[in-house]
Amino acid sequence: MSFKPEHEIYRRRLGRNLGLGLVLLTFVGLVFGLTVVKVSNLGGEQGLDLTPGAFAPPTGGATK
Repeated sequence: MSFKPEHEIYRRRLGRNLGLGLVLLTFVGLVFGLTVVKVSNLGGEQGLDLTPGAFAPPTGGATK
């Protein structure tokens, strides 16, 4: 029992699938890396301020 030789289209398809998989993996890695950096940079200086009066409009400033 002998196998037929693989057609050229299957080799092309495999190469294209591997290339697309590499691009998608790179994109997911980039998004994950940016997310980790953003979350790790959230210190005490950033975030939601829940103290009373935090959402009050600023007083003074430029008037029309």
